[in-house]
Amino acid sequence: MADSGSPRKRDEEEEEDDIVCLDPSFFVDRSYEMTTFTFGSHELRLLCLRAASTDYDLTGQLVWPGAVLMNNYLSEHPENVKGCSVIELGSGIGITGILCSRFCKRVVLTDHNDEVLEIIKKNIELQSYSENAHAVLTAEKLEWGNSDHISSIIEKHPGGFDVVLGADICFQQSSISCLFDSVERIIRTQTGNCRFILAYVSRAKVMDGLVLKEAEKHGMCVREVDGTRTTISNLEGVIFDISLK
Repeated sequence: MADSGSPRKRDEEEEEDDIVCLDPSFFVDRSYEMTTFTFGSHELRLLCLRAASTDYDLTGQLVWPGAVLMNNYLSEHPENVKGCSVIELGSGIGITGILCSRFCKRVVLTDHNDEVLEIIKKNIELQSYSENAHAVLTAEKLEWGNSDHISSIIEKHPGGFDVVLGADICFQQSSISCLFDSVERIIRTQTGNCRFILAYVSRAKVMDGLVLKEAEKHGMCVREVDGTRTTISNLEGVIFDISLK
């Protein structure tokens, strides 16, 4: 009878048999649905997911509560972005930046994830059939803290931006410092009074303090916009107006 090998060798062979190789696309859900969103008198039709992807890095494929908070605020107070050049960080499906296209002259939507940028570009393309979009809409890759990405955007838009937007983008502690690094650099390229409007949703006390601490560390003043503190999806949300001191 032939020797089937030592126990160790058989274990190694079994381990090799158990190896499962999955292509990254396995985690990508592209079952987008055309969905209608209404903010005040503005109606948007966009592609998005109904539920979160299995990949934590693809949270931008659906609409988060803070984006609803931001869009309600901007639809009620369009003067905050009217006629402005705007850049949005962590744009997700683009719902906030695309609403801004109704009021602004130029909007740059950004995200660090290629799959999310794919859906942003599809939703931008949909706006070419809308009579309500007035701004020039573009999408750019931006990983917070990535100097090359920021430099590329600044080079393409040498006039800078009047407003930086962020909707529900503060949910990972390790990213907050990089977020404010990017915001500060973008603001300082503008010769005028560029500001950062942040729709913040509180999910943890430690994050609440960290956001304020990082803003202070980067020489910024945080002002809570009166009347914006509210409950959305059972969470507390608020609009912050942030500028350099």
